Amino acid sequence: MTHNTPLSPRPLGHLHDTHHRVLTTAQLRAHGVTAAELSARTRPGGPWRQLLPHVHLLHPGPPTSEERLRGALLYAAREPAPGVPVQPTARHAHRPPYPGAMLTGLAALTLYGFRAAPPLTSLEHVDVLVPRQRRLRSTGYVRIVRGADVPAPRTVTGLPVAPVPRALADAVAGLREAEPVRRLLTEAVRGGHCEPAAVVEELTRAKLLGRPHVAGAVDALVAEGRSIAEGRLYRMVREYGLPDPLWNVDLRLPGGPPLGAVDAYWPNEAVAVELDMRHGDGEDAVWSRYADRRERLERLGITVVHLTPAKLRESTAQQAAVVRTALMAAGDREPAAYVVALPR
Repeated sequence: MTHNTPLSPRPLGHLHDTHHRVLTTAQLRAHGVTAAELSARTRPGGPWRQLLPHVHLLHPGPPTSEERLRGALLYAAREPAPGVPVQPTARHAHRPPYPGAMLTGLAALTLYGFRAAPPLTSLEHVDVLVPRQRRLRSTGYVRIVRGADVPAPRTVTGLPVAPVPRALADAVAGLREAEPVRRLLTEAVRGGHCEPAAVVEELTRAKLLGRPHVAGAVDALVAEGRSIAEGRLYRMVREYGLPDPLWNVDLRLPGGPPLGAVDAYWPNEAVAVELDMRHGDGEDAVWSRYADRRERLERLGITVVHLTPAKLRESTAQQAAVVRTALMAAGDREPAAYVVALPR
């Protein structure tokens, strides 16, 4: 058997199906296409064309946006080991169609529905994330992005896509102006795609916070994230029938030093809620400040409930139950020290 011998000859009629209009050389070989036939079909004026190295478009016209994305993934995906079927069968249905590759950057954000991301038809490059050890070069319209810690992909419109924070970081890496960066980061938070902390973590890992236009956008992102989290906290109190607290107050002992700021405080029950807005560098130091403040307040008999933006978004009812339980338990505790609550 030579390398031109098809592994399992099959008729080609089914290849006109939409999902099979972009195939690799190995996949075509598995369908019975010899090297000579492939060469004849992809010559100028032929019915097929080469889209990328070892990736072929099974019609002569330009590729659609979906075909460009699938072609990019096929180019970057790991080739199956010898003897492993390249087309999924019932036995191999669990195998991902594009192992070791996922869309990232602006193309991924467009698939997620970001209005601030350009349409797929206007993208000059499609970014594909692969593990750092892969020996693979950018080519044509495909731009290879390597990562030491590659996240598990999400599936969007049937394609593997990097999680939003990672896709954002890869998109921001290629942007040089502040306004597009600001729009993308703001939409990520305002649209509920992810929390600011996750975005800042990825930007930090990619060493992008040293760029002034990125740092400025992150400041706006954090402010936006706090505003949204506060809005969720207000709605939680109202919608779940919790008593009205004092909002955004500084606590202090009468005539004494400040004890710290809290986002909500129920003076009769001595219960405080604090939004945990840690992000980026210095997280340990920020947590240390949270812990010190919580310890000071709890020594005075004040119960402190920490809520994260993610928990407020994903499990509002559960967080409301946590606060309600703390309020109801107030009667079983020793009376708290009297503190003064001043508006922030």
